[in-house]
Amino acid sequence: MTEPFRDARLTEQRNPATAGIDAASPEEIVRLINSEDAKVPGAVAAASAEIARLIELTEAAFRNGGRLIYVGAGTSGRLGVLDATECPPTYGSPPEMVVGLIAGGPPALVRSVEGAEDSPAAGEQALAELDITPRDVVVGIAASGTTPYVGGALEKARGIGAATALVTCAEPPARMREICDVLVVVLVGPEVVTGSTRMKAGTATKLVLNTLTTGAMIRLGKTWGNLMVDLRAWNEKLVDRSERIMMETTRLPRTEARAVLDAAGGRVKPAIVMARRDVSLEEAERLIDDAGGRLRAVLGEPPEVKS
Repeated sequence: MTEPFRDARLTEQRNPATAGIDAASPEEIVRLINSEDAKVPGAVAAASAEIARLIELTEAAFRNGGRLIYVGAGTSGRLGVLDATECPPTYGSPPEMVVGLIAGGPPALVRSVEGAEDSPAAGEQALAELDITPRDVVVGIAASGTTPYVGGALEKARGIGAATALVTCAEPPARMREICDVLVVVLVGPEVVTGSTRMKAGTATKLVLNTLTTGAMIRLGKTWGNLMVDLRAWNEKLVDRSERIMMETTRLPRTEARAVLDAAGGRVKPAIVMARRDVSLEEAERLIDDAGGRLRAVLGEPPEVKS
């Protein structure tokens, strides 16, 4: 007979390896946490097929004018917002292309909003306010797989006809399985501190989301090889990076690379084509559009990596 205080969810179970961690030295604490963290990449790798399928759905949505919408609460919600926020400077994507929703709204990004995750209706309403369409992909993020806010949002998305997915670190309930096109289940096991899903579950979620948006953006042609050719230079670090990418791909000195970038409005991808093909900005944009955004189709192989 199951003891009444035991929760069936994997993320809520106790980890026998860390049962005595409160008596451990700092060095032992580090070793124990590191030992548990080392299990995360393998668990993510076990979900590779599902993550790849989600990349396919997201690429298709983007090419059809749809969006990737993350929905989560607490750590899960913050990770979704973080991933969405980092796409525009990295890939030059419009802010509305990848959107992160968190239970409790923006205040929940910096402090706990108690009870916000318990309302399915709030999740439905958050999606309704985004004018969700069947072209979108909605990805729920819930370490335990049972967050009501996330469930409500996924129910709404399913009803609209949008593609749906769940990223979780526990076996999801039957209803989640019914309403999701893709289930990314990353079983990292019980946490070092029981129920503290900002730890292994949070790390696993970050890896999955990194892979999802990076994979989808690569498929859209936002890299040439592994070079970030669609970045937007919004600060000094990115200005320097864009100039270095231009120098590497065109062999121009920095001053000339900067001049071509200026002529291209600071956009790296058309600037590279302008320099390499000796064409105007308008012609560079046409060549890129005709190639579906992929520089490889316009210029061939990217520069060789120098060791």
